[in-house]
Amino acid sequence: MDEQTSELTDKFVAIYQYLDKQDLSGLEEIYHHDVVFEDPAHRVEGYRQLFKYFSRLFDAVEYCSFNITEQLCCGETAYVQWTMTFQHPKLQSGKKRLVNGCSRLVFAEGKVIYHRDYFDMGEMIYEGIPLLGPIVRQIKARL
Repeated sequence: MDEQTSELTDKFVAIYQYLDKQDLSGLEEIYHHDVVFEDPAHRVEGYRQLFKYFSRLFDAVEYCSFNITEQLCCGETAYVQWTMTFQHPKLQSGKKRLVNGCSRLVFAEGKVIYHRDYFDMGEMIYEGIPLLGPIVRQIKARL
C-alpha cells in the first residue's frame, strides 16, 4: 500500500506545484468525489464544494504557488510539508507572503478522500493586516 500511496502522493505534489489560478482542472485528477477538506478556517465536503472553495480562494489572490519540501507515506495516509507563497491585495500592501504548512492526506480508490491542512492562521492572515500584524507578532514573540 505504501508504494501506491507514494505514487498518489507524487501525483498530488506534481499537480499542486503547478496549480494555477487560471486552471484548477488538475484538482479533479487527485480528489475523490466524496472528499472532505479541512483547514483552520473551513470544512468542505464533496469535490464540487471543494472546487468552489478553491476557485474563491484563487480568485481573491493575485498570486499563489506551493513549494513542497517533504513528503512521508504510511499505509493509505501521506503527510506533505509545504511553503505557500501568495499575494493578496488586502494583506501587507499586496506584497508576497510565505506560509509554512503541512497537509494530511488519506487516499481511497486512488484519490484523496480526506485532506487536512495545518498552518498558522496568524502567519497567513492576521500578521498581514496593517494594525493587527505588529500586535500578533508581538504576542507570538512573548510566548
